[in-house]
Amino acid sequence: MTALNYTGVSHTVFHLVGIPGLEDQHVWISIPFFISYVTALLGNSLLTFIIVTKRSLHEPMYLFLCMLAGADIVLSTCIVPQALAVFWFHAGEISLDRCITQVFFLSATFLYESGILLVMAFDRYIAICHPLRYTTVLTRTLIGKIGVSLLLRSCCTVFPVMFLLKRLTFCKSNILPNTACKHFVLAHLSCDDIRVNIWYEFLVLMSSLVIDIVLIFISYVLILRAVFYIPSQDARHKALNTCGSHVCVIILFYVPGIFSVLAQRFGHHISPHIHVLLSNVYILAPPMLNPIIYGIKTKQIRDQVMYVFFTRQK
Repeated sequence: MTALNYTGVSHTVFHLVGIPGLEDQHVWISIPFFISYVTALLGNSLLTFIIVTKRSLHEPMYLFLCMLAGADIVLSTCIVPQALAVFWFHAGEISLDRCITQVFFLSATFLYESGILLVMAFDRYIAICHPLRYTTVLTRTLIGKIGVSLLLRSCCTVFPVMFLLKRLTFCKSNILPNTACKHFVLAHLSCDDIRVNIWYEFLVLMSSLVIDIVLIFISYVLILRAVFYIPSQDARHKALNTCGSHVCVIILFYVPGIFSVLAQRFGHHISPHIHVLLSNVYILAPPMLNPIIYGIKTKQIRDQVMYVFFTRQK
C-alpha cells in the first residue's frame, strides 16, 4: 500500500506491514507466532489456575510467579493477535490512538515484568540469606502492596510517552515496517524533532531497567556468597536449585531485549527484517517458555500439573 506522503499532512491512520521484505513468507512466519501465543496462553493460564486454587502454593515465591504469568499473558496479547491479523488477513490498518495505546500497554507490561523479576530475586535473597524472617518479612499484605506499586511504577513511567507521541506530526509516511506499534518505530515517521522522545526513552531505560538489572545482580551475588557458606553440600545444592528457574527466566527476558536494543542502535547494516524478528523474540519467547521452565524445574508446580492432568482422569 502506498504511503500518503504530502507535506503538512499528519497521518491519523497507519499500516503495519509485518516483516518487511518477507511479506511473501508471512503465512509460514505466522506458524511460530501462533504456536508461541497458544502455548503462552495455555501455560500461563494453567500456572495461574494452579497457584490460585492450591492453598499450599500461596507462598510469596508462587504469588510473584502468578503475577509474572498474568503479565506474560498481557505482553503476548499486546503483539501476537495484531501480528497474526497482518500475516493472515493483511489487516494492518491501525489508527493513531490505537497505535499509541498499544505502545503504552507493551512498554508498561515490559517494565512491570522487569519489576516482578527484581522482586522475585529479592524473594530468593530473603529465603536463602534470612530464612527465619522469610514469612514475617514477605507477608501477603506486603506482596499486594508490591504488586500495586510495580503496576503504578510501570504505568506512571510510560504514561508521558503517550503525550510525547501525541504532540508529533506524522507527515513522512503512514507505513509502519513492523508487526506492532512501538515507540521509536512510530516516532521516526514524524517530521518533528524527536530528541525529547529519545532522551525520555534513555531516562526510562536507565532509571528502571538498568537499575532493575543491577539490583538483581547484587541480589544474586549476596545469594551466592551465602550459599557457599552453607556447610552441607545437599543444602547448598537445594538452595541453588531453587534459584535455577528464576535465573533462566531472567536470562530469557533480558538477553534478547538487550540484543534487540543494541542491534537497533549499532546494527545499521543489518536487514530490516532481522531487526523486526529480533524485536519480536523478546516478546514471544518469555511468555511461552516461562511456564515450561517453572513447570519442569519446580517440583511443587510439576506435581500439581501431574495431579490436574492425570489423577483426575482415573
